[in-house]
Amino acid sequence: MGAFFVPMKNWKSVVLVGMLISAIISIIWGNSTVQDQATTNYWNALTLGILMVVLWLTEAIPIYITALIPWVLGVPLGLIDSTGLSQSYGDKMVYLFFGGFVLATALEKWKIHLVVANAIINRVGHSKPRILIGFLFATGFLSMWVSNTATALMMLPMAVAIIELMPKAERKSRFSIYLLLSVAYGANIGGMATLVGSPPNLQMASLLEKQFETKVGFAEWFWIGFPISILMLVLTALFFYFTLGKEKYEQVEGFQAEKHTLNKDQWRILIVFTLVVLGWIFKDIIAGNSGFFPNFKLSDEITAISGAIVLLLLPSHSKEHGKTLLTWNDVQSIPWGILIMFGGGMALASCMEYGGVIQSIALIFDGVGDAGYFLLLCLMVVIAVFGTELLSNLALVTLFVPIIAVFSAKNGFDLVSLCIPLTLASSCGFMMPVGTPPNAIAYSSGYISMPRMLKNGLIINIIGILVIIGFSTLYYGVFK
Repeated sequence: MGAFFVPMKNWKSVVLVGMLISAIISIIWGNSTVQDQATTNYWNALTLGILMVVLWLTEAIPIYITALIPWVLGVPLGLIDSTGLSQSYGDKMVYLFFGGFVLATALEKWKIHLVVANAIINRVGHSKPRILIGFLFATGFLSMWVSNTATALMMLPMAVAIIELMPKAERKSRFSIYLLLSVAYGANIGGMATLVGSPPNLQMASLLEKQFETKVGFAEWFWIGFPISILMLVLTALFFYFTLGKEKYEQVEGFQAEKHTLNKDQWRILIVFTLVVLGWIFKDIIAGNSGFFPNFKLSDEITAISGAIVLLLLPSHSKEHGKTLLTWNDVQSIPWGILIMFGGGMALASCMEYGGVIQSIALIFDGVGDAGYFLLLCLMVVIAVFGTELLSNLALVTLFVPIIAVFSAKNGFDLVSLCIPLTLASSCGFMMPVGTPPNAIAYSSGYISMPRMLKNGLIINIIGILVIIGFSTLYYGVFK
């Protein structure tokens, strides 16, 4: 009989069994006692959300398996259908990840990332704090003009190159973790600086212009987004420095990438990579409504996939690496689990939105109409920062901006002074891999554990909350 029992070897097993039993009881009880379908959906969605969040936090089972739970529970509970699942696990961001991972694989295969990483170290020095600050600010600056996801995809191979040339005992040191987090944090924070830095920024501007005839231009965003972004980068750098411990006095020793003339294959990869980056930067000029090809639709994921296909088709001069620059065997090494995890996060968000959980959170604002601007700002920023740990920042902005805009008009608030801080806060989810695409990309390296990501991310979340609330209050209360 013992073979039929689950062995309780550690606390994770207890958590897993306890959560599954609780979820089953909650779902059965909710469906048997509640007659109203909307209430049933709400109960089921809330239970599903709690189950997945706890399993993600505790890693009682692999997080990628947790990401598949919407398949086996979401559909039977009527929270999502097959079309919704396809849209979630086949979201355009999943394909952007895939294309970016293929490009990164090419850089790693041909050791181009070592050359670039060596150039960065030679520029900022071998001191560990200098390297961290160099990566943080370089990623942040790029993310101001290139999408934060694309920037993280570009910078991750360089960070991993430095880590993998360190002694094995140091590859999960605090410096190594911070180096990877500097890519995620830098991409998220840098994307806050400009209107084009992150998709939620443009989404907010589009919603306000189309639905409320209020235009938010590049300059108006920049005057609040850029200072907040710079201040957060500085505070994050200080956090890294003062918590680095004895490693703040150490250097990265022995990092010497080979200095040689790039061969033809490496030049081809660099050209493809450069074209993809230029496509990311100038996509609106190339194929926007006023671009050179107005009838041609171009997006970040299309650009990334096109680059990946080219690398898989271009012939290689070095036959020991395969007939083409990349082979399908090379592509099989990319972190496929991250693609599933991101899709699972999107599916969970869809289930919670359909069940009315997200809308119930939004109703909180109906009860604070008499509150002052500062209290309302605090409530809104906190909800946005921690809400985006589970709900994609783009979905959060799409859902909450119209609610906040209507609330502002009803209660006499300036809608821009609330909607811009809300959107900025949506980029400050630093705790969970599913919080923002750069978080997922950094987590895909395999060097960051969930507890360490949660612990460090919580601190940066709090920094983001304080900076956004403080500067928004000052800016809209004094300078506007």
